[in-house]
Amino acid sequence: MESIDPQFRALPLAALADAALSRARELGAEHADLRVERIVSQSINLRDGHVTGVSDATTVGLAVRVVVDGVWGFASHVELTPARSVATAEQAVAVARTLAPVARERVERAAEPVHADAVWVSDYAIDPFTVPTRDKVDLLTEWSRRLLASDGIDHVQAGVAQVRENKFYADLAGTRTTQQRVRVAPSFTATAVDRAAGGFETMRTLAPPVGRGWEYLTGDGWDWDTELAQIPELLAEKTKAPSVDAGAYDLVIDPTNLWLTIHESVGHATEYDRAIGYEAAYAGTSFATPDQLGTLRYGSPAMHVTGDRTVRHGLATVGFDDDGVATTEWDLVRDGTLVGYQLDRTFAPRLGLERSNGCAFADSPHHVPIQRMANVSLRPDPAVDRSTDDLIAGVERGIYVVGDKSWSIDMQRYNFQFTGQRFYRIENGRLAGQLRDVAYQATTTDFWGSMEAVGGPSTWRLGGAMNCGKAQPGQVAPVSHGCPSALFRGVNVLNTQQEAGL
Repeated sequence: MESIDPQFRALPLAALADAALSRARELGAEHADLRVERIVSQSINLRDGHVTGVSDATTVGLAVRVVVDGVWGFASHVELTPARSVATAEQAVAVARTLAPVARERVERAAEPVHADAVWVSDYAIDPFTVPTRDKVDLLTEWSRRLLASDGIDHVQAGVAQVRENKFYADLAGTRTTQQRVRVAPSFTATAVDRAAGGFETMRTLAPPVGRGWEYLTGDGWDWDTELAQIPELLAEKTKAPSVDAGAYDLVIDPTNLWLTIHESVGHATEYDRAIGYEAAYAGTSFATPDQLGTLRYGSPAMHVTGDRTVRHGLATVGFDDDGVATTEWDLVRDGTLVGYQLDRTFAPRLGLERSNGCAFADSPHHVPIQRMANVSLRPDPAVDRSTDDLIAGVERGIYVVGDKSWSIDMQRYNFQFTGQRFYRIENGRLAGQLRDVAYQATTTDFWGSMEAVGGPSTWRLGGAMNCGKAQPGQVAPVSHGCPSALFRGVNVLNTQQEAGL
């Protein structure tokens, strides 16, 4: 417990749990759980070396969920007292009883062992909230200064977002967990303006947001000095690069780009609630429906995708989910075939599973937990440690894709197109300069079916996002996706300028 934020430890966590759970039991709840959360966040943004905004926020509250006669009830409050905890439990029970006449199905929850007095803290070295804001601004100012001092760089945006999330969970079964996780998302973007033509080009850092602390911004996990030195030259080359000729190309896709394709075409598609229509009115459904479990050819035999809530520094990594489930790793796609889904304790019994795989999450004490995405990742080749250069060497005519940018995918997670930060021609197994205006387009199964080979463990990297959106009312969740470099054959490439009619 010494690693947990002392302001969170000072809250009357046990008293709040005892008050809420005992009252819920008295009122007839067959299940009840309490969450107490304290979420501290800070965002710093600079433009051309000048601060444009510093935002600090703290969210604190308690939430009570109950199941009464097979129906969910939920309530929350900002006041952290035993009396308010009791009142919130009473309100949650009242909600369940009010909803009972219109409930179309009764809640069944998968079993889970009791985790009594468990403590989990994410893997980081320096809590970013112990670093003075002035020092953070100074670092971002220095990054901006170095880029602006280079020829051809007209503007620089830099920033960092930081979150420390504390969560206490307790339920009637006896589970009590206390957790703390920290995440950071540094960024910078350099812009070169072509005043004669009235256009511009940008290039952003390839560094992903991660479940690390402030040490990440000082070189532990990313080589900022090298990237800052390379960006001006890379951007200058991009501004002079030829526009791509549309057509079919072999693609070698870097992990800095492929993570987003995994997120959109595999991560969302294998969320069980989407697959059975729960998100249809808001974010769509999934082509990967449960009747195809075990038979759908998602991709080539080289495709092995896992859901994982335990990977080191993952943004969705946590010790216990918001159902009190100990987290784990499991297969979603094995040898190219759909074999699993992301689940919480309510959905697991529908697939005949004895336990959830730990995917319940609420982004606030004032939101109900829903099934959220794990760290969904493509495994590297376990037998051959192919490098990215090895994959490129096997291509006569193709494109090497680096970094993520814009994307588009349909509501069933099937038809998509993705762009990137930079693209390189591949000619006879070698890189032959940058290209511009590239987007690759495919259906999910055609794309993953064209994957001929994946790189080895030395090419595997985590990418991710801090703000994956879902649900009504809307919630955001942080999530990472690990992958190696990968080779895809015969993928359709669009020229984005031509597609836009320019």
